[in-house]
Amino acid sequence: MTIKPDTSPLSTPASRETIALAEDLRQCIGSFVRNVRSEANTPTSAQNETLALIARDGLQSMAVLAQKRSVKHQSMRLVIAQLEKAGHITRQPNPDDARSHLIALTAAGENALTTARQARTDWIAAKIQTTLNTTERQSLRDAITILQKLGVPTDDH
Repeated sequence: MTIKPDTSPLSTPASRETIALAEDLRQCIGSFVRNVRSEANTPTSAQNETLALIARDGLQSMAVLAQKRSVKHQSMRLVIAQLEKAGHITRQPNPDDARSHLIALTAAGENALTTARQARTDWIAAKIQTTLNTTERQSLRDAITILQKLGVPTDDH
C-alpha cells in the first residue's frame, strides 16, 4: 500500500507574506459583510444564516441546526424563538424522535430570506455603480474568480 503525501493547504507552513495576505483578506471580507448587512438593513446574521440553512437543507432539528452553525443549543433556541415569533419558521413533529421537532421554513420566512438577499444585492450593485470605474469592475470580476478558486461558496447566502 502506497501512502500519498499530505498536499492539503494546511500541510505546508505558510510564509509570513501569505499569512499577512490571508489576515488582510479575512478582515476585508468580514468588514465588507458587516457593512453590507448594516447598510442594507437586513436581519442579524444568526437569523439569516439559520433561515438560509433551512432553505438549503430542508427540515432539520434544532440540534442539527446548532451543530451546523457551531453554536450552543441554547443559543439556537433563542434564534429559533425569534424566527418563530416573526412567523418565519414552524415546528413540526419529528417522526424519528418524539421528543424533538423539525424546523421548517414558512412562506414568510422564504420571503424574508429572499428580500434580505435582494436588499444586500441591490446595495452592493448601487455601490459598484457609483464607486467603481470600468477597469475596477473588471478587476472585481477577476477577484471574484480568484475567491471562488479559494473555496468561497458560490451560492447566494
